[in-house]
Amino acid sequence: MAAAAVKGIRRGSWPWTVDNGHRIPNIEYEGFLIMEKTFIMLKPDAVQRGLIGEIVARLEKKGFKLVAAKLMRVSQDLAEQHYQEHKGKAFFEPTVAYITSSPVMAMVWEGKNVVAQARALMGATNPAQADPGSIRGGFAVDVSRNLIHGSDSVDSAAREIGLYFSLEEIQSYAKAGEEWLSE
Repeated sequence: MAAAAVKGIRRGSWPWTVDNGHRIPNIEYEGFLIMEKTFIMLKPDAVQRGLIGEIVARLEKKGFKLVAAKLMRVSQDLAEQHYQEHKGKAFFEPTVAYITSSPVMAMVWEGKNVVAQARALMGATNPAQADPGSIRGGFAVDVSRNLIHGSDSVDSAAREIGLYFSLEEIQSYAKAGEEWLSE
């Protein structure tokens, strides 16, 4: 049943306009945001080291729901769009070269406060400063090979999701056990 057809639930006015013109709506119930989405990318080092399953399992065990995923090669143009705010910085060119060097796993995850919680699960950008139980703290050793990218805000998530996924690629479904995650 469409969300708009359910009494008391309305399409959110929360800003989810994405770069390619699509709107990814979030659902609000009595003023509370139910589902937030974030973009997470497993970088070439995670793919090459065979860590996709381990990292996806951590996100699932946290209670997040995977709503889109694809293993892909990032083009030069897409990489430059993704990292556009860093253009002109010393690490821009090496980052673009690295992210285009091998396949990545691009994903959209959904859940309560998923942007902030996923970033906490990932750990600090520099693995040397990341908590030992975090993804980067447990598996990465160098800031230039830190395994994973996650959106740093809901606005960044909207932009990044729009760069990597069409609206049709993002799934909406009820996941068994969701009722046990929170009220």
